[in-house]
Amino acid sequence: MKTILHAADRRGHVSFGWLDSHHSFSFGNYYDPEKLHFGMLRVLNDDIITGGSGFGTHPHDNMEIVSIPLQGAIEHKDSTGTQAVINVNDVQIMSAGTGIKHSEYNHYKDKDANFLQIWIIPKKRNIEPRYDQKSFDPAERVNQFQTVVAPDDDKATWINQDAWLSLGNFKGGFTTSYVIKKAGNGVYAFVLNGSVTINEQTLYKRDALGIWDIEQLEIEATTDSELLLIDVPMVA
Repeated sequence: MKTILHAADRRGHVSFGWLDSHHSFSFGNYYDPEKLHFGMLRVLNDDIITGGSGFGTHPHDNMEIVSIPLQGAIEHKDSTGTQAVINVNDVQIMSAGTGIKHSEYNHYKDKDANFLQIWIIPKKRNIEPRYDQKSFDPAERVNQFQTVVAPDDDKATWINQDAWLSLGNFKGGFTTSYVIKKAGNGVYAFVLNGSVTINEQTLYKRDALGIWDIEQLEIEATTDSELLLIDVPMVA
């Protein structure tokens, strides 16, 4: 078993007035040679956008981009003609493929929006750009994991990679196991709220633990907690 701990207060941080963002990995002006990626997971940004603000139209290619709102709503528009509002309990994924342009704005003028922006390196390059968005019932992740992104599950949003994203809301004292989906994958566990212990490592709000060369995680919620697991290949 191998692990790497990324404490919440050691993340990169930028603030532009309209945007307050914490970066788990090197991104933009934040560079840490020890935090370039975790396997095929390239970006995990924890973004807070003020009311009426957002990211103007910009390009991407050959990246799987997942957006998970935690508070408020995000308004999306892209060069495929897709326009959508992404709310809490929605998950959006965009396969940039051969190239796509998009914008992301806070849907509301009078309150902040907080969302996770996650980039995963694709399995196949230069596919046709595509968009997917689904709503998920939070009751289905109480004391269990709910898969929200997968390459092989019609109930989840589809991803061009052997990667799975799962959310869980756990009551304090609850214990569970998570079996890694594919041999050779690792898991990046990110605590959204509360505190958990994973394989004897205690984590608090916005802490993360990368773990690999193991088949199963043992998890205990030490308080009421929300947890995101990102199960990704460690090599291409």
